[in-house]
Amino acid sequence: MSARLKRSTTDKMISGVCGGIAEYLGWDATVVRILFVILTFLLWGGTILLYFILALVMPE
Repeated sequence: MSARLKRSTTDKMISGVCGGIAEYLGWDATVVRILFVILTFLLWGGTILLYFILALVMPE
């Protein structure tokens, strides 16, 4: 069985993107969310646009 990148339906705060990435990588969702916040500050908010694009593109 191959792992698919999809939004999480159980571990979500906004739309499940970080939870889905965490499930795909086998990480804790909190770690992915913290990395997302850090990258948001380092990239001047560029990851926010990426998050919304992923929320639209990733299947649930």
